[in-house]
Amino acid sequence: MAKVPENYVYLDYAATAPLCEEAAQAMAPYMVPGRANIAFGGNANSLHIPGRAAFSALEDARRAIARALGATRPDEVVLTSGATEADNAAIIGLAQAAAHARRLGGAGSAQPHVVVSAIEHDAVLAPAKRLEQMGFSVTRVQPDRNGFITVAALEQVMCPETVLVSVMAANSEVGSVQPVAELARTAHAAGALFHTDATQALGKVPVNVVDWGCDAASFSAHKVGGPKGVGALYVKNRTPFDACMLGGGQEAGRRSGTQNVCGAAGFAAAIQVAQEKQADEQARLGALRDKLYTALAEKPGVRLTVQVTPGSQDYLPNIVHVLVDALESETLILRFDMRGFGVSGGSACSSHSLEPSHVLRAIGIDADAAHGALRISMGRYTTAEDVQAFLDVIDSVLNWE
Repeated sequence: MAKVPENYVYLDYAATAPLCEEAAQAMAPYMVPGRANIAFGGNANSLHIPGRAAFSALEDARRAIARALGATRPDEVVLTSGATEADNAAIIGLAQAAAHARRLGGAGSAQPHVVVSAIEHDAVLAPAKRLEQMGFSVTRVQPDRNGFITVAALEQVMCPETVLVSVMAANSEVGSVQPVAELARTAHAAGALFHTDATQALGKVPVNVVDWGCDAASFSAHKVGGPKGVGALYVKNRTPFDACMLGGGQEAGRRSGTQNVCGAAGFAAAIQVAQEKQADEQARLGALRDKLYTALAEKPGVRLTVQVTPGSQDYLPNIVHVLVDALESETLILRFDMRGFGVSGGSACSSHSLEPSHVLRAIGIDADAAHGALRISMGRYTTAEDVQAFLDVIDSVLNWE
């Protein structure tokens, strides 16, 4: 196993955040082995004492997550294996249910229509493509040059047959924060449901599913310092939804499978502390973001992907994205890694692809420039010293000898 040096500077929080102390403490009782685990490791669907204890812990976690998301009811939170599952369940489950409710897609009826943004994560774009294979029409609404989906752009692609709109709350590559509440109102005015992938927004900017007016929203624990393999799908009460994960009927029939009680406890602890610290961290990380953008803009051969004004809240406070001339992302990542810094070129889920980022292409970046993408993303454990150390080595990375 590769060993990470003790002084390694991790600047890839948009891919995953380190497990926070609060989550580790919340999960510790569930990690004991053998007979001692019976007190904490029961199946939450069993009727005996260990099962009831697990069920109680699961529902405590659900209530905490619901409060953090601003949900009206705990049972609006469906626990999943992560945001990818939540996105798949939302896109396919909502679209199918809404189309059925409106009697679209059957013999002699109109074709149901779904709108997604062109800068979504593949966890949304892939199930949208599956819907096309199932007989839906799908429109991929384009962003402006700065990475935003405007109300005007959404209005232009809506039609009477639109059953679902999905636009992410914040982009994982360039960091643009979308006008979710306005987009949700636009979708509802046309009679469509609205879903948002809020994975990157959680813990970085204010998140409230009721204020947003969304019908569904996806979240992942590991982006806020919780464990990997745990997430949540918010589904507003009485929203039509067809379950995609079938089996024993857990999660009120919306997501079958034995629940990860340990992971849910860790998620609840992580999301609570992330929101408690959110305002302070937004200001602290925003200042570091602005420092990086100012310094990088002065480097020859480095161009800012989007124009982020100092103090701007239109972009996530923890993401910096630039384009480096004459160098490819893979080369930059490996060079920084050799210098003791972990950065990325974009979404970790596409890190092994040779194709330029679909997000960058959608905002008008040509393929050659997109191949030189560099993303620096920060979080709770990033210090001012880390950022300065990164700036101290960038010249040696750009001018490698």
